Amino acid sequence: MRIIIYSRSSSSDHLTMTIKQFQLDYDTMNSQGTFSAGDTLSGRVTVKVSKVTKVQCFWIKIKGKAEVTWTEQDGQGPVLHCNKKRYFCFEQIILQERGGDGSEIIRPGKHVYPFTFQIPKTNMPSSFKGKWGQITYSLKAKLTRTIWMVYKVKKEFPFVSKSDLPITILGLKLIQEPQHGTKMSFLPFGIVTMNVTSEKMGFIQGEVFEVQVEVHNSSTRTVTPKIYLDEKQTFLAETKGNVRTNEIQLGACDPVPASSSLAVSRVLTIPSHLHPTIFNCSLIKVEYRLKVILDAPLAKNQEIVLPLVLFLNESKTQEAPKKKSRWSR
Repeated sequence: MRIIIYSRSSSSDHLTMTIKQFQLDYDTMNSQGTFSAGDTLSGRVTVKVSKVTKVQCFWIKIKGKAEVTWTEQDGQGPVLHCNKKRYFCFEQIILQERGGDGSEIIRPGKHVYPFTFQIPKTNMPSSFKGKWGQITYSLKAKLTRTIWMVYKVKKEFPFVSKSDLPITILGLKLIQEPQHGTKMSFLPFGIVTMNVTSEKMGFIQGEVFEVQVEVHNSSTRTVTPKIYLDEKQTFLAETKGNVRTNEIQLGACDPVPASSSLAVSRVLTIPSHLHPTIFNCSLIKVEYRLKVILDAPLAKNQEIVLPLVLFLNESKTQEAPKKKSRWSR
């Protein structure tokens, strides 16, 4: 499969029709269209010109980076917080003016310039786009005729990390083992004990799993357990941080009347649209936890929180995000 994107020409160049086509495309390696560390990314830049065209510089670049930015208000006005981390940046010069030796001339017709890059074999996070930051991997081609006539075409490609999780620290066995939590709540109207068991810690997007909830209600009121998935996105800019949270209700158990007990199993589904956990980026983190709240009247809700790690569902087809090319001067 080939991913293709075209550039747009300026109005002045459109009149002369010197450059009739400026196109960037790359070859995908799998049905998901994703790349990982160590993979080879190959493609081509196609240029079609109607007459002899002199080029000052023509290059193709591959880049991976993370960046965060947001604005806060303080007593003196808005304050911008931003930070950026570059994972790699490689450039191949296709044509460059070298003192009139003819190498910078494009003859009339259609020309195809192939390129190949190897993505570094380093620990880099997966592609991600959030409210205050993003992790992007992209290809960019630029052809400069004069200072006023510059063609740019850019295409992002989806990158999937094979080391988003510190497995060596967590341990694969720990991720696959059941998780337990117990809480005894001393409420104004009595004591309630809740036990929660999740079949494991690690899940893939869209996976179905089972949660067991056991409630011993020794109080004089009815209580109701509710099950949530908490998502936490953290964006870090130097010494400042910004956090975005999202609470997703996965299900609820039946109410537990006063002086009674309930033991129930609930089959739940991890939402498939959630981004996998990100632990290996210094600017952006994405974390999850399973939370069971004991909803009790006239009392602060009691909760049990269990860690949850979300993996990519590699069988799910992902389409590379589309981004329009632009003409810049």
